[in-house]
Amino acid sequence: MEDIIVPIAVVGMLFIGMPWLILHYTTKWRQAPKITDEDEQLLDELHLLARRLEDRLQTVERIVAADNPDFRPDFRPSRPPQDDAYDFDRQNLHGRN
Repeated sequence: MEDIIVPIAVVGMLFIGMPWLILHYTTKWRQAPKITDEDEQLLDELHLLARRLEDRLQTVERIVAADNPDFRPDFRPSRPPQDDAYDFDRQNLHGRN
């Protein structure tokens, strides 16, 4: 009796359980909230604000270093040169229908 029940259970789990599990979580993944245009615009604005604040901080550090020769700013790798002509009004159409 055990010789018949175990193979039937295993085959059932393989051909019914596994596909159901995969399809269930694939559906949940597709229904997950996506980033909206407003969210993307907010992220772009925050990125610009962060860049401006970093530039201001570097300016303050240079001024303080010029006034006080013992001042040692936090040496961290500077960001790579940015393209100032970057268009923040772009449309991110990747992954949207």
